[in-house]
Order: sequence, then C-alpha cells, then structure tokens
Amino acid sequence: MRFSIWPSPQRPWTEILELTMHCESTDWDGVYYADHFMPNSGDTTPLDGDTLECWSVIAGLAATVPRLRIAPLVTSVTYRHPAVLANIATAVDNMSGGRLLLGIGAGWQENEHLAYGIELGTIKERLDRFEEACAVLTAMTQEKRTNFTGDYFKIDEAPNQPPPVQKKLPILIGGGGEKRTLRIAAQYADEWNSWTDPPTLAHKLAVLRSHCDGIGRDFDEIAVSTQALLFLSNDEEWLKDKRAMGGMAGTPAEVTEIVGQYKEAGADEIIIPDFTMGPMARRKDTCDLFMSEVAVHFK
Repeated sequence: MRFSIWPSPQRPWTEILELTMHCESTDWDGVYYADHFMPNSGDTTPLDGDTLECWSVIAGLAATVPRLRIAPLVTSVTYRHPAVLANIATAVDNMSGGRLLLGIGAGWQENEHLAYGIELGTIKERLDRFEEACAVLTAMTQEKRTNFTGDYFKIDEAPNQPPPVQKKLPILIGGGGEKRTLRIAAQYADEWNSWTDPPTLAHKLAVLRSHCDGIGRDFDEIAVSTQALLFLSNDEEWLKDKRAMGGMAGTPAEVTEIVGQYKEAGADEIIIPDFTMGPMARRKDTCDLFMSEVAVHFK
C-alpha cells in the first residue's frame, strides 16, 4: 500500500513545505492538496480564512520536493477551463520530472462559486460539464492537437506542448456518486478516490466494477485511494473521546487493524489529512508514529 500526507490549505506555506519535506525524508509516498479559495461555510456565505491557492502550492512542491508523488485532491473543473488546466498540469508534470497525478472533480463548494461569480449549476449540469472536461483533459494530455465540441466546451486544434513527462498523465477522479461519477470514473480514471470507511469503500468498488464491466474496462486498471482523519496515539487519556469521532482512531495496533480493513476492502493508498494533528511538532511525531508502527505492516 501507499501512504500519503494531505496538508491543510489553511496552513501557511512554510508549514506545508516543512511537513511535506519531513514526509519526503521518512518514506511517505505522496502529498495531496485541496483546491479551494476559502473555508466552507456549508451554504452560500463567504468566509474569511487564509487559504493558499492549490496549483500555486503544487507547483512550489514540484520544484522543492524531489521524490513524492504530487496531486490536487481534487481540482474542480469549474475553476479553470479544462484546456487551461491541461496546460497547467502539463507544466507541473514537467517541473516535477513526471510525478503529477491529476486529481479532478465536478465541483461542490457553494460559497466560493457564488463569491467569485463562478457558475456551479445543478448536479446534472455539474456532471455533464465534468464528463466533457474529462474528455478534454484526457485528449490534451495525450494528443499533440485536440478537437472537441460539447455543450460546455469547444476545442479547435488546441496544442499542449511540450507534452507531459509521463507518457500517460494519470487522472484521478474524486467522488462517490454511483450513477454518474463512478460511471465517468470507469471510463476515464486511472485512479478513483473518495472519503470512505471500509464497508463503504467495498460497496463503492462493487459499483465501480459494475460500471467497468458495462463498458468493457478492466477494473484492475484503476488504482484506489481513500482518506480518513487520523487520531493516533499511545496515550489512552488523549484517545478517550477520539474513537467516537470516526476515521482512523486509536493506538497503533488499532489503527493497523483499520488500515488492514481498508486494504481488504480494496484500497491501494491511504491519504491522511494533517487537519487533526495539532502543532507542527505533534504533526511530525504523529506521522513518524504512523510510519514506524502502522504503515510498516503494509509496505
């Protein structure tokens, strides 16, 4: 299994870089970063709060962190025209020497779409737009010139040069919608991702497999990643109220069992947000404890 870190976009750049470099030196496999411009209010209310823009951070990590795989989790196709996003992703793949995973999603956070005047649309409209964007991104990261005509995007002999370093720039599709999102993933994804617990992951993968069968795609071609909040400690007093919060909570032995359940359900990679890890010193200690007493059983 692979294990990757997910620094919060509310952290300052110095902390994002420090934690990522620490994970780089301690055998982690990747770093993911969310694509948002403000904290989520749960409605249309814009919120204040430091939030560093996704692709600027990813480009910075591509240039400063030499080994880890780098990915947005996930970048909304509503924020950047897919032809522009293809060029951005290709540049970052070149900067990183071929370590980019292009994570994409249909978009969902209402307050930032409204505040910035970016159309979100109905769920159907989001998914229709997303499916077209997947087609454009796939073509523009593989072909010398791209032509595409849809309801949302029209591409006419569009170049994307130089090409990505990777012969096939891998696309991660995020989201668990069973009728449309997983069908789109079956068609376009090199990796699929969603927040899950082990039983939910097993169920979603059964649906994804069914969609793959329906279009003649080999299900085993699609890597699987998932994420969960981590509450890890040998301090039973600290853990006392954490187990009820869900995610991966407990001692190293307990968290090892949970990771094993994810693996049995079909996960190839666990992505761990740093959101619950506290100050930097504790973040590093938690990452080290996870690698030395949990991940070691699965690498």
